[in-house]
Parts: sequence; structure tokens; C-alpha cells
Amino acid sequence: MTSYKLIDFKTLGDERGSLIAIEEGYNAPFQIKRVYYIFDTKKGIERGFHAHINLKQIAIAVKGSCTFVLDDGSSREEIKLSNPNQGLFIEGLIWREMKDFSSDCVLVVLASEKYDEHDYIRDYDRFLKVVNNDS
Repeated sequence: MTSYKLIDFKTLGDERGSLIAIEEGYNAPFQIKRVYYIFDTKKGIERGFHAHINLKQIAIAVKGSCTFVLDDGSSREEIKLSNPNQGLFIEGLIWREMKDFSSDCVLVVLASEKYDEHDYIRDYDRFLKVVNNDS
């Protein structure tokens, strides 16, 4: 299955501040095996430019903002992440690019698997062939 959607996380808290809990089977639709974050991205830099064969991810801009360009091989959509109580869930063959990072952006990514270079498709033409079953 190839899809992406925004997930709203319930914000808990009181006069001391806010808290969001992310739990497998509740608001994370997969077992989380890897967590990483991107920060201090320089102005004008774009990242990503790849797809994953099997990996599922949730991307959350816990601070600042950035824009995801998502491409399923037939259409492209831009989604801006700028709210720490919302995550972008991506699974299947979706080409992703990230751009327009604010200077204070901290992007946290929750992944269903540990890093595996064999799961990446880093060439857009190859991605199109795989998506269209022409591999």
C-alpha cells in the first residue's frame, strides 16, 4: 500500500506546559525501531530526494517548519509541517523531498525499521520504473 496522511496527536498538559505521547498501536500505526531528527538545516538547502520500498515513517516538526513534497509517481503534493501536535505518516513507494526549512526547524522522524540502505530508492527514474512495475 502506498499512502500518506496527516495524523493529529492529542496534546496533554496544564499550566506547566504541554506533552504529546506517541504510542505504537494508538497513534503510531507501526512498531518504532528508529528515531532520528534533522536540525540546523541551512537556508535554501533541500533534503530527501528518495523513496523507501518498505519503510513506514512519521515526520513531526517539533519546532519550526518545513515543507514535504510527496510524489506517488503520478501526482505531487506539498504538505507544510509547522505544528508539533501533527505528524506526517508516509508508507509505501512515495518519493519525498523536504524544503523550506525554517532556521529553527527540528524535524523528528519515527521509523518502522532500522537504517537499511537497500530499502532506499535514490534515483527518481528508477523510482518511476518501480512504481509503474517496469523494474
